[in-house]
Amino acid sequence: MSAPTPDLDAYFARLAYTGPRNATLPTLIAIHQHHARAIPYENLDVLLGRPISLDLAAIEQKLVHGRRGGYCFEQNALLRDVLRALGFHVTPLIARVRWQVPADVTTALIHMVLRVDLADRAMIADVGFGSRSLIAPLALEFDREQAGSIEPRRLIQRDALIVHQTLHDGAWVDVYQFANDPIPAVDFELGNWFTSTHPQSRFRLNLAAARAGTDCRYAILNREFAIRHTDGRAEKRTLTTPDELLGVLAEYFGLHFPPGTRFGPPGSPWPS
Repeated sequence: MSAPTPDLDAYFARLAYTGPRNATLPTLIAIHQHHARAIPYENLDVLLGRPISLDLAAIEQKLVHGRRGGYCFEQNALLRDVLRALGFHVTPLIARVRWQVPADVTTALIHMVLRVDLADRAMIADVGFGSRSLIAPLALEFDREQAGSIEPRRLIQRDALIVHQTLHDGAWVDVYQFANDPIPAVDFELGNWFTSTHPQSRFRLNLAAARAGTDCRYAILNREFAIRHTDGRAEKRTLTTPDELLGVLAEYFGLHFPPGTRFGPPGSPWPS
């Protein structure tokens, strides 16, 4: 049975992308940038008690036709299938999140990353990491600073692992780490199940949204709304009411919910 094919015309209309569709590095960069700016990262369905499906049809209905966002397993699965339909060679990889995690804490394998192999180089694509998502893909090269996102990035090797780092407050900080090995689909299903259903998953305990602008990134974490600029400036404000949250989601993230929508059970940052 052949793999399902994404609706490329609908996807590119969602991105407002009208450029080439050939399997080249400039096309990869352009699609990655448009995706990061058009489709927000968010975990709102988890807080609404809705299941997260990794079937292409369900992802397309939500992120493309429904004009919603999603988290890594949805975002990068969609990008994977689009790139493959265009002729790119794409290998999904799985990572352990290290961003803002103490060094002595071991995290689960719950983040999807994409390796894209071109004729003369390999790239790392990732439109699903929220407040530290890439805007442009990274060259799979080590120990050099790479631009293209709000903050400088680099890849380093640590034993047998590849570590994605970001420059934060003048120091290089781990974002996530991964092995450069193909992963069977069942591992992503398990990671998605844990992320969306485990009582201690941070996606069950926090409300998060992020989207890249032209020269900034918009992000919500629980009640804090931040706009981070490429020059290092950060504007922050506290969201105090559910209606204010809905207004910010609509204005800055393009996420529209019916009036009165509330996210999360009692005890969550935005209880129903």
